[in-house]
Amino acid sequence: MTSKAPTVPAVAMGTWAWGDSGEAGDGHFGSRLSESGLREVVEKAQSNGFTLWDTAVAYGMGRSESALARALTGCRRGEYQLSTKFTPQIAGDGDDPVADMLRQSLDRMSTHYVDFFWIHNPADVERWTPPLIPLLKSGRIKHVGVSNHNMEQIALADRILGEAGFRVEAVQNHYSLLYRSSERAGILDHCREHDVRFFAYMVLEQGALTGRYGPAHPLPEGSGRADMYNGVLPRLRALTDRMGAIGEDRGASAADVATAWAIAKGTTPIIGVTKAGHVDGLVRARGIELACEEIAELEALADAADVDTRGWWEQEMRQP
Repeated sequence: MTSKAPTVPAVAMGTWAWGDSGEAGDGHFGSRLSESGLREVVEKAQSNGFTLWDTAVAYGMGRSESALARALTGCRRGEYQLSTKFTPQIAGDGDDPVADMLRQSLDRMSTHYVDFFWIHNPADVERWTPPLIPLLKSGRIKHVGVSNHNMEQIALADRILGEAGFRVEAVQNHYSLLYRSSERAGILDHCREHDVRFFAYMVLEQGALTGRYGPAHPLPEGSGRADMYNGVLPRLRALTDRMGAIGEDRGASAADVATAWAIAKGTTPIIGVTKAGHVDGLVRARGIELACEEIAELEALADAADVDTRGWWEQEMRQP
């Protein structure tokens, strides 16, 4: 298969936190979000060319998809791209759980198609990949991606789709300065060689790499991300301080530098946006060119921090 990788903006808009209920401390992020605030996020992102919105049924069991649809009201469908996911672990028991979950997503998002549809987590690749083929043929999904898959699973899904004239066109894995297992396993090289788009999620490690948090100012108490990161914040100080200094020279923040690093590595970062002001940082990140020496220095500091941020839902991305 030699079809070109789909065209996407430099950064994709992440809506994982949009699945939180909106009550403080309720949900993974502990975010307080309002409909008017999210509409402002959409307006600012769209006007700056950030037009790809990434969500999933699993983000608040449909809440994120519904919130995104409300925030996009008034935008013409051709003006934005939608990316959502089939999660095998929450599949129904009907005759075609993949088509069923997609149909529910389309209903929630008030659309007839999605631009990217992902197999969210690997379960049984041989079972869950073939049902994507009729959905591609019908036009209800434009591009297929796999998320949290290792090299062997990516190749198997690609082979199954290839028999019908399609292919895996995108990979979405956890990838950040602190967690580069997809690079070490050869997945980034594979994507470059085969013109597959690599989407990097958790580039900011849920806020831990923004420089805004530290031992004296921890992540929101009672949230899932506080449990995961607050204990390691002291070990990240050298890295986030250096990111801040690199950013300062360019009128940018540590978070902007983390995003610029992911872009420099040839990936499309998916950055969670909950405030309109976050978009300003993405505009800055898009314009930052990091020197090779700066990239090497940041990666060395990240390795020296020696923290493991692999999520409980992730497998090791070993060399095949």
